[in-house]
Amino acid sequence: MNTVNRIIIGGVLLTAVGTLAPRAGAQPVVKAPVTKAVVAETIRRVENGVDDFRDYLKRRGDNARSAADNSEGRTRRGRGRGRGRSATEPQKAAASDRKDELDDALGDLNRSTNRLRRKFDATDKWMETRVQVERMLDDGRRINQVVARGKYGAEAARLWAALRTRMNDLARAYGLTPLGI
Repeated sequence: MNTVNRIIIGGVLLTAVGTLAPRAGAQPVVKAPVTKAVVAETIRRVENGVDDFRDYLKRRGDNARSAADNSEGRTRRGRGRGRGRSATEPQKAAASDRKDELDDALGDLNRSTNRLRRKFDATDKWMETRVQVERMLDDGRRINQVVARGKYGAEAARLWAALRTRMNDLARAYGLTPLGI
C-alpha cells in the first residue's frame, strides 16, 4: 500500500470515529421510566377509544338502516327520486361482509383490551402484561387493515386514528412495535 492510500484510509477512519464518538459535553438521552399510573391511564384511554369507535359504528349502522327503510317506503309508494338507484344484492352483500369483518375485529380488540385491563390491575409489575398488549396490537392491526381498505368515511378514520395513537403510546411504553398508518 502506498503512502497516499494510507493517508486516505487514515482520514476515512478518523472521520468515522469522529462521527460515532459522543460530542464533548453532550448528555446521553435517558428516557424517564413509565409509571404504572401513566400506563393505567393510557389503557383507560384505549378502552374509551374502543367504546367510542364501537358506538360510532353502531350509530352509523342504525342510520343506514333507517335511511334504507325510508327509501324503500318512498320507492314502494312511487314517490321520491331514488327509484332504480337502490343497491344491488352483490353490493349489499359486500357491504355486509365489510361490516361483519370490522365488527369481528372490533369485538376481538374489545376483548383483548378488557383482558389487558384485568391482568394489569391484578399485578404489581405492569410489564408482565406485555403479552396482552401484543395481542391487543395484533387485533388493532386487523382493524387497521379493514379501515384502510374499507370506505367508512371521515368520522371513522378520525376515530380510528385517535385510537391507533393511544394504542401506539401503549406499545411504546412496553417497548413494542407501534401500529402502522
